[in-house]
Amino acid sequence: MASANTFTISRIEIRRVLLALKVSEKSIEGLIAAMEKSHRHINVVSFVSLLEKAGLERDDIVNVLRRLGMDDVMINGVMGMVDEKRITSEIGRVYEADVVFG
Repeated sequence: MASANTFTISRIEIRRVLLALKVSEKSIEGLIAAMEKSHRHINVVSFVSLLEKAGLERDDIVNVLRRLGMDDVMINGVMGMVDEKRITSEIGRVYEADVVFG
């Protein structure tokens, strides 16, 4: 069920979806625990990152987001943000390197 940009899924439903996608019980518990820490509200980019850490491939993540009620245009935007975050973090690693001039 969606209203504005908030999407809701029950613990039972997310567990069912992830089990169907062959995600381990340990990974599911970790994902749910991370969501609980954030008071059961999580940014979609962070949610996708958690799904990636749980071992889901991009196609499976897209299916989870569709299950939440997101349309393909929004999903493409989300995946673009995930890619941008990844690029930014990789660039950040380069800038954190030490350079010594001799």
